[in-house]
Amino acid sequence: MADAPGKFYITTAIPYVNAAPHIGHALEFVQADVIARYHKLLGEDVFVTTGADENSLKNVKAAEGLHITTRELVDRNAMLFREFAERIGLSFSVFLRSSDKDIHWNGAQELWRRCMKAGDIYRKSYKGLYCVGCEAFYTEDELDDGICPVHKTKPEPVEEENYFFRLSKYQKELERAIESGEFRIIPVQRKNEILSFIKGGLEDFSISRSVARARGWGVPVPDDPTQIMYVWVDALSVYMTGVGFGRDESSFDKWWPADVHIVGKDIIRFHAVYWPALLLSAGIRLPKALLVHGFLTIEGQKMSKSLGNSVSPMELLKQYSTDELRYYLMRDPPTFDDGDFSENGLKDRINKELLGDLGNLVNRVLTLTEKSGMQSFSGPNELGGKLKLEEIRSRMDGMDIHMALESIMEFVRACNKYVNDKAPWKLDGKELESVLYNLLEGIRSISILLYPYIPATCEQIAQKLGTKITKLDDVAFRPSFTEKLSKGGYLFKKV
Repeated sequence: MADAPGKFYITTAIPYVNAAPHIGHALEFVQADVIARYHKLLGEDVFVTTGADENSLKNVKAAEGLHITTRELVDRNAMLFREFAERIGLSFSVFLRSSDKDIHWNGAQELWRRCMKAGDIYRKSYKGLYCVGCEAFYTEDELDDGICPVHKTKPEPVEEENYFFRLSKYQKELERAIESGEFRIIPVQRKNEILSFIKGGLEDFSISRSVARARGWGVPVPDDPTQIMYVWVDALSVYMTGVGFGRDESSFDKWWPADVHIVGKDIIRFHAVYWPALLLSAGIRLPKALLVHGFLTIEGQKMSKSLGNSVSPMELLKQYSTDELRYYLMRDPPTFDDGDFSENGLKDRINKELLGDLGNLVNRVLTLTEKSGMQSFSGPNELGGKLKLEEIRSRMDGMDIHMALESIMEFVRACNKYVNDKAPWKLDGKELESVLYNLLEGIRSISILLYPYIPATCEQIAQKLGTKITKLDDVAFRPSFTEKLSKGGYLFKKV
């Protein structure tokens, strides 16, 4: 997946900051972080870009509704998103706000200039139905009885003169890049969905808004003070300006192209069609892959700020630890499909798996080891064969985070079964030493494998074992276990 041995570049979507983060943002942030930490375990240099999409009309209207300036709104909410990204454990390299003139604007305008130089931008009058929630135009046949299928609102009619991008020019090139795997779309059903859309015929799309309609807020179109760049062109370029495009070419050359963009299925068209077409026009290499995840739903309905059914992750983090929430978000919803959020489900995962399976395993083994009085452990490897490392690696390389976690937890359960089957509390001497060796090496391997998912907990486990979180290559049973143990308290408490 990496462009060259030793480096890996991943991005989250750049969320609108018209309101505070909801639990759907937590899902994507944790997915990105799990993949980033996995690649760090592979020994790669990893760069993670996230940030705040501040230049949308959605933000302008939210500010007007609150009777404050757009700047006040985005300053406040961007801070909330950054604090939340830190709180949920997203190990980002840069948090880039799209209103940052020094870091972002020049690169966004440079992308525009390159597309203009290629002859792919022209101006014309346009009339259409615009959904502010989606920041996109819809045709009548794309609506459900005149209503936006995502936000359940009626798009507003808009008529003005804007700049357009020659998307239709890149239809065959996009088909080739996606079909060949040069630009991977994961999972395959999303790839097929996009190919079907492209083969149905692409139409040029509007890439600017009048200064009046944008309320003067956003990145100005180069050489035209009457127009503001369309928010999606501006926001998508954060993926490049975050690593130096338009200001630090050596950094950009090192990190681009992105190895993977992570996005929700509602914005797949922008990332799988518009974005690569803009890059083709500008003569810039395409990202390697697009990972498309499903929605977190409430009783089957998409969770969103616009629909008023969102769950605050910051409120949840007052009751549950970061690792408990991270684990649930990776354990319950499938990576590629929708999953219903349930606080009862969260409690069940904590009590049955984090406490009952993982916490109980660590506590039992360390208690038995402490009572044994032994200082070093060795014996025949009886547990290593239960560890399906190649399956875990294959699932992570395919970015199926959910199923990779299932493979790891299968090994946790196998270790617990081994404890019950061997009954080490009845053993002594070499037999006891051998069983404890297998369990200590098993837990050491688990601490490395689970680190991308629940890093703080795995650091605790490593501390108890007297070991360190090292590299994935160290997930193998060593000839002996000789580290000094420090049992300490329980990893989790019953909810």
